[in-house]
Amino acid sequence: MLDILSAAASAGGDAPPVWISWLPILGMIVIFWFLIIRPQMRQQKEHKAKVAGMKKGDMVVTAGGLVGKVIKVDDHYAELELGQNVRVKAVKSTIGDIIPPGGSSPAND
Repeated sequence: MLDILSAAASAGGDAPPVWISWLPILGMIVIFWFLIIRPQMRQQKEHKAKVAGMKKGDMVVTAGGLVGKVIKVDDHYAELELGQNVRVKAVKSTIGDIIPPGGSSPAND
């Protein structure tokens, strides 16, 4: 492509078309879309589905790092039991993750 541009410049002395100067910018936009924006949108979609499927008895981790058991769930809030007789009401969107039943295996296994 560089040969074509240099040949055109030496032959006619004309500048390359304007759209060629926009190619690097368009290329960066495409790269950002596929490497950053698209994976983030997919992650948000998975998180929304996970929070929407939350039910009574699930163990969850809030965005603040609190671990609790879901006692009650409604449209916007989830009531969590953090300890014996310690209950808090959390906004559903602040639920970071749902812990799978059985927890995780120890690090040395």
